[in-house]
Amino acid sequence: MEVKFVHMALLFFFLLSVAMTACFFWQYSLPKAEPSPSVMEVRSDAVQMCPRYPDPVPLDHPIPVLKDALEKVDTLLRLKIHSPGLPALSAIVIYNDTVLWTGNFGKRNGSDPFSGIPNEYTVYRIASISKIFPTMMLYKLWEEGKVTSLDDPLERYAQSFTIKNPLGHLKDSEQRYSADGLIFLEKGSLPLKPSPVTLRRMASQLSGLPRRLRSTSLLWKGTTQDALTLLKDDVLVADPGTRCHYSNLAFSLMAHVLAEHAAKGEYQRWISENILDRLGMEDTGFDITPPIRSQMAVGFYSSGQPAPLYDLGWYRPSGQMFSTPADLAKLAMVFLGTYHRRLLEPDTVKTMLTPLFKCSSEYFANKTGTPWEINEQMGYDIIRKDGDLDGYSATFSLIPKLRLSLIVLMAGPRPQGKDIIAQSYEYLIPAMETAFREAEKSLNAPPSPTPYVGYYTYSNLTFYEIKVGANGILVMQQFGPHIEELIPENYRTIKLHHLEDRVFQVVFDKEFPCTLHLGSASVSLETQEGQLFNFYPFERKGLSPGFDAPGLNTYNVLRIQRKPVFYS
Repeated sequence: MEVKFVHMALLFFFLLSVAMTACFFWQYSLPKAEPSPSVMEVRSDAVQMCPRYPDPVPLDHPIPVLKDALEKVDTLLRLKIHSPGLPALSAIVIYNDTVLWTGNFGKRNGSDPFSGIPNEYTVYRIASISKIFPTMMLYKLWEEGKVTSLDDPLERYAQSFTIKNPLGHLKDSEQRYSADGLIFLEKGSLPLKPSPVTLRRMASQLSGLPRRLRSTSLLWKGTTQDALTLLKDDVLVADPGTRCHYSNLAFSLMAHVLAEHAAKGEYQRWISENILDRLGMEDTGFDITPPIRSQMAVGFYSSGQPAPLYDLGWYRPSGQMFSTPADLAKLAMVFLGTYHRRLLEPDTVKTMLTPLFKCSSEYFANKTGTPWEINEQMGYDIIRKDGDLDGYSATFSLIPKLRLSLIVLMAGPRPQGKDIIAQSYEYLIPAMETAFREAEKSLNAPPSPTPYVGYYTYSNLTFYEIKVGANGILVMQQFGPHIEELIPENYRTIKLHHLEDRVFQVVFDKEFPCTLHLGSASVSLETQEGQLFNFYPFERKGLSPGFDAPGLNTYNVLRIQRKPVFYS
């Protein structure tokens, strides 16, 4: 096959074809003006390497760069121990289903000079990390069909629930929601409207419910019916779904109402049987018995005084629980999708980990989820649940995109100054990215390479050769007039990872520049990474006649009989 071009038109049509076809293999963009040499030099020196957010891969730890980061985390947390104030701290880092590191510092009992150091089985109160469990209950009941929708109004399950919402409705008249009556106004009545206080909003600090019931403390011993009675003459502090507002009341009320609906009112029993026992979280629970007390790190106030182990009563679902680093590591693996015992379906976990709402600057987190506080760091969502209770502080955190978790439990107040979780991730995130980029990629070869090997073209403008590489992996290389001069060989060669049937995924072997600058043109390699090639069904000779790259909006890349010959 022969293809003839005039020299200048050849280059023009080459660049044009790539740009006009959504840049099937490389994307070119022409700048508005030629930059000065100094600008070119600066741009060259500050090359952004890709993938920016590398996909997790199996790691053969120890890896030097990761080992160095973990040592820095160890030093950071070790230096936070002091007496009085924070006598004990335990932390654990998990990747996928593997514990990468554990750190245990200080003494289990800061007032006992002979006390030993804590370990991953030492018990700490986890305070508001307890809120993860009523949220998991909500999602599990939703999976089972016992909750119709995550966005069901609360009164579907608590018919006597009613509360005033002055910020969301008529300003001139008092308006109430009631599950079984009318909304009474001075001039008559209106039909019932569903309450905007939904289960999902209760689980994500978006319900507008007050922080706690009026005239109560966290030690209140009332019943759920007592709580509903108190709410009848209370007000929402925000119109539901419009503002992040922290509420212990929302989680406790949701937990007790769901327990009445699906567990004969026994919330703790349901959590134990359906979550703790199934995950093997043997040292996690609610009741601080003498055996549990003997395993605990003693909590202290910042003054150095021991903190009492008081009971939260009706607010237990919001902050009563205790656990260990080892048990919470199992829970982290559930959310990372790697634990050997499945509790929630993968799509349910994905829904639970999805941020719901961007909070105002006054709130302590950028975004909220069910039940998470979410902040962005280095381009990643750090999904975390913090807990703080007299004598104890704790953080359960995840970066799902990196399959990474960091859990820190402390027998004292949270250290002042810069957040130790964010500081730890400053070390861990770059190390994980480097480890992923440098790791050997495990690729799949097709059952037979024969149907795919050969030469292809897009409209006789761009040309590609697919051949068999090491271990049967398909390798694809672009060629054609001036391609060799324009694009370095390692950036015009990709590997094809076989996914299923006749579908392959584009993979660059190693780290690569996100944008490759070629004189006055630029090539976006980042756009191509991970794209799918869908090859056509085999013809009578057993060969695929071509393929599509739908993610690049490129179709009809067709097989040609032989390698074309180009003339200037």
